[in-house]
Amino acid sequence: MADVNHYRQLVQELLQEYSDIRANHEAVDAEAIFDLQRDRYQVVHVGWSNKRRVYGCVLHVDIKDGKIWIQHDGTEGGIANELVDRGVPKHDIVLGFHSPFKRQFTEFAVG
Repeated sequence: MADVNHYRQLVQELLQEYSDIRANHEAVDAEAIFDLQRDRYQVVHVGWSNKRRVYGCVLHVDIKDGKIWIQHDGTEGGIANELVDRGVPKHDIVLGFHSPFKRQFTEFAVG
């Protein structure tokens, strides 16, 4: 079984790095939100741009049953690839934003 504490640390580090990236508009913040009790992690954009409200989830990651579930990934390169680069085996990463049927055709875990 995977070291869940190690996965928690990796996910928190990665999401913190994403939240530190400054948006194009200074009035939009990237916030890291960590629910440590339930192992749910998000990065959301919050603020104003051109007199319009900006609010949206950029990344949403859960840790369930010893696996990292990527529920939403709005990044260019994909956080799954970054996790693999940091040593997480593909069989411990679930692309939750794909249907269960489609997951079998990826190189990552089905669920």
